[in-house]
Amino acid sequence: MSWLERFAHRDSRHDSGSTVADQMAAALGAAEQDDYASALALWEPLAHAGVARAQNNIGACFAEGLGVARNAELAFRWLSLAAEAGDAVGQRNLAALYLKGDGVTQDHGQAAKLYRAAARQGDGAAQDMLSWLLLQGEGVVANPTEAYRWALAAAEQGVAAAMTRLGMLYHDALGVARDPLQAAEWWRRGAERGDADGQAMLGAAYYLGSGMPRDLVAAYAWLLRAQSGGSLLAATYLASVRASLSAEEIAAAERHAAAPLPQLQTQAQPLSRSQP
Repeated sequence: MSWLERFAHRDSRHDSGSTVADQMAAALGAAEQDDYASALALWEPLAHAGVARAQNNIGACFAEGLGVARNAELAFRWLSLAAEAGDAVGQRNLAALYLKGDGVTQDHGQAAKLYRAAARQGDGAAQDMLSWLLLQGEGVVANPTEAYRWALAAAEQGVAAAMTRLGMLYHDALGVARDPLQAAEWWRRGAERGDADGQAMLGAAYYLGSGMPRDLVAAYAWLLRAQSGGSLLAATYLASVRASLSAEEIAAAERHAAAPLPQLQTQAQPLSRSQP
């Protein structure tokens, strides 16, 4: 999740013209150079003037200890102001505090409410989190069908974790009819965008020949990537796949696993069964 986001130009309620946008851009540029002192100096007067995205970014700095001492109480105060003003990123970040109980009493129901508000504004990360909550039944009544819809919305914005979740939903027939081809394709999309669990599931699909031809070298390569990325799912299959490979095949898989991932477009295109 990215705490710091660019100024939302569509938020005309607080935009007094190009000066505000320019200041927000300059502040974010400073933050990207790890110069949070300069960024905060620009955000502070804007936040006090009611610019919601500046309020969010100050709250993010207090939440993460960026340029200031970490202060969960001040993070909550600033993010609350941003969220109340309708800033989608502020709503999403405040939801994260409620989800973790960081600086506020843990409240999954309030987290879900805030994620939903941000998701309805088109925030991909919030759509992804709302999908997860709906699938787990955390703070909301479990609803796999709605979880699928929000995961698809997030995936279409390029959120890799949502792509991996779609693969699982298709594989387990949750909220959608079971379809191993769709499951494998969504795992591939998530895997190629760096999601470690997606890489593990793609490796498993190659190993089992589920939704794609069986390919043990590809399976081992993706499982190695997943393990390196911290996925706990990879361990289920790694030893079995390795035992099925020759020394030459293991070496080939290790080379593939060490190669850079392809550069991909941020936004996923709609999926159809006819796609490879």
